[in-house]
Parts: sequence; structure tokens; C-alpha cells
Amino acid sequence: MSVKGTLKISASLMCADLRHLEDQLRQMEAAGLDWLHFDIMDGHFVPNFTFGPHFVQQVNAMSDLPCDVHLMVEHPDQYIPVFIEAGADIVVVHQEACTHLNRTLQLIRREGASPGVALNPATSLQTLDYVLDDVDLVLIMTVNPGFAGQKLVPATLDKIAHAYERLAETARDIDLQVDGNVSPENARKMCAAGANVLVAGSASVFRPGAAIAEATAELRRAAREGAASRGG
Repeated sequence: MSVKGTLKISASLMCADLRHLEDQLRQMEAAGLDWLHFDIMDGHFVPNFTFGPHFVQQVNAMSDLPCDVHLMVEHPDQYIPVFIEAGADIVVVHQEACTHLNRTLQLIRREGASPGVALNPATSLQTLDYVLDDVDLVLIMTVNPGFAGQKLVPATLDKIAHAYERLAETARDIDLQVDGNVSPENARKMCAAGANVLVAGSASVFRPGAAIAEATAELRRAAREGAASRGG
């Protein structure tokens, strides 16, 4: 088995209460969250704007949790060095945004971060066939990127399962991450299909009316149940 088995939850800061960010970071750490997920949007590749490298730098100074930076931008090579300098530990680029994907992934590793590649819901898994030696993480988008609060694209559950099978054939340990409406109910299905890294936002960890610790524990229980049903 070559998919990394350890369950990890990456908290999507786009859904956090930025007015009380330092307090929320302390709550995330106390809840046992594993990574901090930064959705970087440029208003071109996706129809929204979010954070820049200065925000990553500020958060990195306030927390020791690994920074999981998801670049939803055109021409990502221009931004990779500055986000890694700001503190990104993991940098994920979109296959759809990269003209020379191998070169981009190699740039991420050369600059000192772990490289990952993301696929939109309609993008074929076959586009990964010649880059798996260059990645530490594959991200399956379960919604079309750009906005929080969207409904799960149902076909992506089968896509996760097929990605799991494909990664299990490799000789490398590669995380299988999912992002988009990762509610406890959906997380159970995603982990049953083979995902081991959950990007958690408004459907779980930052769900309105729920404490971060309680919502995280609920999500982790559901994920473990899903993984156990697969035998993972």
C-alpha cells in the first residue's frame, strides 16, 4: 500500500473567523488539527480573491502547525518562491494551471516545500500518470474551486476511489487529499474511498454554532469509521 495511511485534517482558514484569528488558531491546536490550509485565489483561475503571502507569513508566526498552501492561480511558478519564503510547508498547484507540470512540481521541491497537484472535478486522473514520481500529495477537488459552501459533486467519490487504487500501485507514499463540502457524512464516504487528508471548512470544523474542538472530534470519528469500513 503506497497511500499514506495517517489521517490528517487540514483546517481551511478561508472559513475561519479572521476577526479572532489568533484565538481560533489556539482552538485549532487544542483540537488536534494537523495542518492549516490556505486557499490562494487570484480572481482569474477561480472567480474569487483570498490571501497573499503576507497572510501566510503572519499565520506561520502565530502557529507551529504545517502550512498547506493550495494555489488556485494562473502562472503558479511566479508565486511558488514567495509563498515558500512566507512559510508554506506544502504547496499544491492545479494541473489545469500548469503548462509544464513536472517543472512546476520540481520547482516546489527545489525551493524547499513538499509538492502536490490538484485536479478539478472534471479533470481526468490520467493527467497524473507522468508526474507521480514528483508529488507527495494528490488533491481531488470534490467541488469546483472558488467558493466555500458548495454541494459535493457526486462523481468525485468514485474518482477518489480510483485515485486511491492508482496511488497504491506506486512505489511512493503519497497523501490523498480531498477538498469541498467535507462534512462528517461526506468525510465518512471520502475516507471509505481512500482519502486520508481532509480539508475542513464551513461544513465541519468551522460549522456555524459548533465549537472547533467538538466539530473536529466529530469529523475525525466519521473519517475513522470510513477508513475502517475500507479496512484502512
